[in-house]
Amino acid sequence: MALSHLTQRKIHRGAKRTLQTTRQVTCGRKTNKQEELERASMSKAGLMPSPICLVENVNGSLSVCKDAIEFLSRISEPVVVVSVVGLYRTGKSYLMNRLAGQQSGFALGNTIESKTKGIWMWCVSHPYKEGHTLVLLDTEGLGDVAKGDSKNDSWIFCLAVLLSSTLVYNSRGTIDNTAVEKLQYVVELTEQIKIRSTNAADEEEEEDCKFVQFFPSFTWVVRDFTLELVIDGKRVTEDEYLDFALQLKKGVSKKVSDYNLPRQCIRNYFPSPRKCFVFPSPASPENMTRLESLQERDLVPDFLKVTGSFCDHIFHNSVVKTVKGGHRVTGKLLGHLVEIYVDTINSGKVPCLDNAVVALANLQNQTAVQEALKAYQIWMEKVKNKFPVGVDDISSEHQKFSSLATAEFMKRSFKDEKGEYLKKLMEDIDMYYVGLLQENEMASERKCRDLLKNLFSDMNKRLQDGEYSQAGGYELYCRDRDAIVEQYRREPNKGVSAEAVLNEFLNERGPEANSILHMDTKLTENDRKIQEGKEKNALMEQKLKEEEEKRIESERMMKAEKERQEDQMRQMQEKFNKEMEQQQQEMDRAIESKLNEREEMIKKGFSEKADLLNEEITNLKKEKGSSGGFMKDYVMPFFGAVAEILPTVLNYRVLMKGLKKVK
Repeated sequence: MALSHLTQRKIHRGAKRTLQTTRQVTCGRKTNKQEELERASMSKAGLMPSPICLVENVNGSLSVCKDAIEFLSRISEPVVVVSVVGLYRTGKSYLMNRLAGQQSGFALGNTIESKTKGIWMWCVSHPYKEGHTLVLLDTEGLGDVAKGDSKNDSWIFCLAVLLSSTLVYNSRGTIDNTAVEKLQYVVELTEQIKIRSTNAADEEEEEDCKFVQFFPSFTWVVRDFTLELVIDGKRVTEDEYLDFALQLKKGVSKKVSDYNLPRQCIRNYFPSPRKCFVFPSPASPENMTRLESLQERDLVPDFLKVTGSFCDHIFHNSVVKTVKGGHRVTGKLLGHLVEIYVDTINSGKVPCLDNAVVALANLQNQTAVQEALKAYQIWMEKVKNKFPVGVDDISSEHQKFSSLATAEFMKRSFKDEKGEYLKKLMEDIDMYYVGLLQENEMASERKCRDLLKNLFSDMNKRLQDGEYSQAGGYELYCRDRDAIVEQYRREPNKGVSAEAVLNEFLNERGPEANSILHMDTKLTENDRKIQEGKEKNALMEQKLKEEEEKRIESERMMKAEKERQEDQMRQMQEKFNKEMEQQQQEMDRAIESKLNEREEMIKKGFSEKADLLNEEITNLKKEKGSSGGFMKDYVMPFFGAVAEILPTVLNYRVLMKGLKKVK
C-alpha cells in the first residue's frame, strides 16, 4: 500500500519544525528520548524509522537487500534521491542524519575503520515537498585500505551516480590537487556507464559529452576547512572557491593533461551550477569521538550555520530523480533500478542507461496494463450486477470506464513509444467487454423467456383444457396471445434480447396457432387463408422489429466506440506531449550547462575547448529539433493501428450471432 502523504507529514512534523528552526538560528537537535518516540511513531505508520542496507558489499561482491526493495515497492510517490560519497572517515554519515532531521541513524565511525559498508538507505517524508519521499543513500567510504579493491570503490561510486538526483561529494581539508585527484572515480565513469546499447565506436566516443543530460546535480562538501575564502586578495564565495579549484591549465604536456582530466570530467559530466559548502570542525578534538551524543551547545556555531544552509539547499534544490527521457521515478521504480544496475554489474557488463530504461519501462508498463485492466473490471462489475441492461447503459459505462482505465494506464506507463502496451490494454478490455456483452445478452434471454413463460401460463392451461379447440377458438387464441405480447412489451428492463426472444417464441408457437386455425369450424376455407396471411405478416413484422433492434444496438455501440477511440487518441496525444516536454527539459538543462561551460572556456582563453563545446551544443539543438519526428514515425502509425482494432468487438459479436444460427 502506498504511504499516505498526510500521515507522513504528521509523523515528520517534529523533524520539519526542527529544520525550520535551523534556517533561523542553528541546526537544532532532538533529545534521544524525542528521537526514540518519533521513530516508534514512524515504524507504526509504516515509515522507515532508521536506515536499512540497500546494497550489501561482502568480499567485493554486491548484492541487493530484498527488505529494502520491498520497502521501496510500497512507495508510489516521486522520490528525491540524495547520495553522499567520499573517502572513508570523512563524516559523510553525519550529514545524512541531519538531512533526515535526526541526530543519529547512519552509523558514525569514531575510529579509522570505515563504518558504512555497501549502500545504506533512509526513506523519509520530504520536509517541504508534499507528496514526495526523500531517499538518502549513504555509501561505503572510498579508499578504505581494508578492502584493497579500487574496482569495488568505482562500482559504489557508479551506483551513487546512477541512482541519485543529487550527488554530494564529501572530503576533508581543502580542494587542492590532491583532493581532486582522489576523485579519480569520475574519470572512470566513461568505462562504467553507457548511454546507448550501440557498439558503434564513433557513437561511444560521443557518449561522455551527453552525460550532463542524465547525471545528478553535484555538491562538494569540504569538512574541517581552516583556510580563508580568499583568492588573489579577494574574498570569494564557496561556489567560486569550487570553480577556482576546477579551473583548467593551459598546455599539452602529460602533466597538464593529467591535472586537467578529473576537472574536465567534473565540468563535462555534472550540470552547472555546481555547489560547494565548507564546514569548520564541528567540535574540539576530544569531542569528535562522540559527535552523535553532543548537544547543540557543544558544537561550533559556524558549523551549525553551514549545516543549516546545506540542508536548506538540498531540500529546496534537489529535484525528483528521473531516468533517461525525463520520466519521474517513484520508490517502486527506484527499487527496480537498483536491481537492474546491480545485476548488470554482477554479470560483468557495463550499466547502460538505454537498457535500464527499456527494462524499467517494460516492468512498469506491464504493471500499468494489469492495474488499469483490474480497475476496469472492478468498475464494470457494478454494471454486471445490474444485468440485464440496455445497450445504451452497458456501452456508455464501458466507454466511461474504458476511458478511466486508459487514464490510469497513462499515469503509470512511460516510454510506450509504439503503443504496444496500450494496444494490449485495449485488446484485454475489449475481450473482457465481449464477455460482458455475452453475459448481458444471456441474462436478457433468460429474463425474457421466464417472463414469456409466466405470461403464457394461463393461456397454456386454457389450451390444455381445450378452450381453443371449439368453434371460434382461433379468434379467442389470437386475442389472448396479442394481449400477452402487448403486456410483455410493456414490461421494463428486459435487456438487449427482448425482440429476438419474442420472435423466437412466436415462431415456436406458429405450428400451434396454425393447428387451432384449421380446427376452428366457424371459419371458412377463405377465412383460413386470410388468417394464414395475417400470421405470416405478423411473424415477418416481428422479424423486422428484431432486426431494427439489432441495427439500433449496433449504431449505438459504434457511436460509443468511436467516442472511446477519440478519447484514447486524445489521451495518447497528451501523454506523448508530456513525454516530449520532459525530453525537451532534459536537453534544455544540458544545453544551458554547456553554454555556461563554453562561456567559462572563452573567458579563460581555451578557444579549442570552447569550439568543441559549441559543436556539442549545436548537436544537442539539432537532436532537440528532430525529436518531433518521433510523432510521425511512431505515434501516428500507432493511431492508425488502433483505429483498425476498435471495431473488433462488434465483429466478434456478429460472428457469435452467426455461430448461434448455424447451431
